[in-house]
Amino acid sequence: MKGDHLLDPVKNFFTTKFQQIGARPEGVDYNSETAQITRFEQFERLFGAKRRFSLNDYGCGYGALAVYLKQKDYTFQYHGYDISAKMVDYANQSISNNENWKFTSNADELCSADFTIACGVFNLKFDADPQTWIDYILDSLLSIARISKLGFGFNMLTKYSDADKMRPDLYYGDPLYFFDYCKRQFSRNVALLHDYELYDFTILVRL
Repeated sequence: MKGDHLLDPVKNFFTTKFQQIGARPEGVDYNSETAQITRFEQFERLFGAKRRFSLNDYGCGYGALAVYLKQKDYTFQYHGYDISAKMVDYANQSISNNENWKFTSNADELCSADFTIACGVFNLKFDADPQTWIDYILDSLLSIARISKLGFGFNMLTKYSDADKMRPDLYYGDPLYFFDYCKRQFSRNVALLHDYELYDFTILVRL
């Protein structure tokens, strides 16, 4: 994928953080379990009334989304991908006790699924200039769309965050830009969610 070279510092950051903190929301740079679950709840809207489906988790971390969905009594075939081999190893050893759950650090191993979710993977850009990062995001969305049969969802930090709390190493996306892009590029059935009290937004694309 284009822009893979941008991810080396991201991979190092998350691997180090996970080694220091472990399999907790803070270990994948969430502020709290509440913030993590709030984001997962937005993606549930993508499934509609479906209780059975196949799912790609693009940026799966230690597998928290899979555990969350199981606790909500969904039945699903799951394939998680993360650039941190340490997190993937943990997931394979600790929670992949189901033949329908697979984890990999190679994005090329992801197969076509009903849905794909990318949670928190576009936030940390480090020194990448904004346009280069946008190009990387758009290229990633094209890849995600190709492996999604019924739809996909992603989130990112919003440009409407409080200015005094914004950091130069983070990317704050324009929700209207990405909404328009998804409407034009992928589907006329696109939802923009920006009403859940966090400094980010979620876009759901139904194919």
